[in-house]
Amino acid sequence: MNLSKILLGVLFLNLCLASCGKTMQSPRDRGTRSAGDKGVTETVVFENGQDGYQCYRIPAIVKAPNGDLLAFAEARRNDCGDFGDVDMVLKRSTDNGKSWGKLQLAVDFGSHQAGNPAPVYDLTDPAFPKGRLFLFYNTGTAHEADVRKGKAVREVWYRTSTDNGQSWSDAVNITLQTSRPNAPSVDPAYSFKEDWRSYANTPGHALQIQNGKFKGRLFVAANHSAGPPQDQSRDYIAHAFYSDDHGQTFKLSPNLDYAGGNEATAAETSDGSLLFNFRNQSGDAKYRLQGFTKDAGESWKEVRVMKDLPDPVCQGSMISFQPQKGKSVLLFSNANSQTRRENLTVRRSTDDGQTWSAGQVIFPGAAAYSDLVVQTNGDIGVLYEKDGYKRISYAQFGYEWLEK
Repeated sequence: MNLSKILLGVLFLNLCLASCGKTMQSPRDRGTRSAGDKGVTETVVFENGQDGYQCYRIPAIVKAPNGDLLAFAEARRNDCGDFGDVDMVLKRSTDNGKSWGKLQLAVDFGSHQAGNPAPVYDLTDPAFPKGRLFLFYNTGTAHEADVRKGKAVREVWYRTSTDNGQSWSDAVNITLQTSRPNAPSVDPAYSFKEDWRSYANTPGHALQIQNGKFKGRLFVAANHSAGPPQDQSRDYIAHAFYSDDHGQTFKLSPNLDYAGGNEATAAETSDGSLLFNFRNQSGDAKYRLQGFTKDAGESWKEVRVMKDLPDPVCQGSMISFQPQKGKSVLLFSNANSQTRRENLTVRRSTDDGQTWSAGQVIFPGAAAYSDLVVQTNGDIGVLYEKDGYKRISYAQFGYEWLEK
């Protein structure tokens, strides 16, 4: 090839780069953007009426050590009601949420209810150097109203997986350590004077503490009611349970001092403390509630009503996130409304949850429960109930979008 042909080739390449460079995308940017090109890519994970289930609700998601995303949900066999034949299922993504594999069964409690999935990885157990996945959940054999009347018991269980959810251990019942039921007709050991009745894990992912004195602690936010029902909206009380020995034993935290607190989530702050964010079931103020703890749930500071976190009495999700520059931040997702379950929004806090940003809207229409996760590529994902509980979708976006 002579010199003139080489020069022509170089000129052609430079012209192509100049004309095409403006449209080139990074791998993270490829895909279908949602309306308005707002920086969010979205896929449907669970669709009502598919795989033998009429309804999917209560999403939870974690990232496996190998980078897979594991999306959990309650699979409701016959309808969208909270009670009935309810299994727990999962789907897997190996490409940062762009596509999802086949439905897998995680928990089947026969014709009764297995719900409130709270998955978390234990990454500090020397017996399992590749990590072990815990899936905490609750079972029920009666409707909530009958449970609150003392006619049945909500129990607390977990299963584990050492192959990222491909197979599961036998179920372990930890009710005696994590609850206080008074139902000796169900189990003679269930004879606690506290008489806890209604019970629910978070729902959403649980937490393993990463830093400080309590590093490695498995921490699960929860709530309960105690005694005969008085005022259904104010009977709920938030609490937590935790393990410092990789699930061998569990301890209860004190209750948080707010009548009507339930459906909680927790995240680690920049100084190694924990922030506890929960729903105000009483509805006396349509805002989220927050408690703080310096000792990972062994004691609590006062509960605050968060006026910058409006909420229609619904679940929310919270995680810690480390940007490329600066200290870690907290992220929070919920239905940003005081009247309806709609307007799913993700906010950030740069002061450990003392204040929250106005946030960015993921979806302005009907949206309810959600759960946040950080992907291997550093993007953020949120698994959420969409379109009036018709489906559960997964949206992903870069942190820089939240900074706008």
